[in-house]
Amino acid sequence: MPHVEQLIAGERTARVHLRIPDGATSGVVVLHAWWGLNEDVIAYADRLADAGYAVAAPDMFGGQVATTREDADRLSQEQESAGVDAIVLAAVDLLAERLGAEARLAVLGFSFGAGYSIWAPSERGNLAASVVYYGAWAGPFLTRSKAALLGHFAETDEFTSEDEIREMEEAYAAAGLETTVHRYPGTGHWFAEPSRTDAYNRDAAELAFSRTLEFLAAKLGS
Repeated sequence: MPHVEQLIAGERTARVHLRIPDGATSGVVVLHAWWGLNEDVIAYADRLADAGYAVAAPDMFGGQVATTREDADRLSQEQESAGVDAIVLAAVDLLAERLGAEARLAVLGFSFGAGYSIWAPSERGNLAASVVYYGAWAGPFLTRSKAALLGHFAETDEFTSEDEIREMEEAYAAAGLETTVHRYPGTGHWFAEPSRTDAYNRDAAELAFSRTLEFLAAKLGS
């Protein structure tokens, strides 16, 4: 059964896949890759909900979903960063509203969404944790964040370099923030997304998911 609501983000609206399990006291905003809000992301969010977390997975691309790299690149380039920022923060605020002011929240992003999951805690102090798949970013905004980071990275990645990962880790350390970074042997970008049959690695994806659950339990409770 669909769990879709309309999200108000400034002057824009966006779809959001929302699930609030009975008794949920913490939640996770799940941010899609450059493919858009596809079945991979919805299924991942549902697994978190099945584990007891409230989840909000916003559509940052206005309903468009790509299946080819060319279309995905076009979609990601067409987005205005301010508009995406507003959607991300509106999803955080929606979970906070539904769960209450004391709820502990996290934000998790795949690739395109990873940078926003690193940035968002600098704007919302109720975000206690960030989880990123394959994407790294560092910036002065980290000094405003209180969120610990869990990173899942491929062994060989054409989009994210070792230098970028190292720079991110150093920026987190300089800001006094906790980081845990894992690299998955024999994998490339998109290894945790089943629809990417050329990249998906089930063993690595399941290990990353189990580590994510452990991290969320430690930072948010379940």
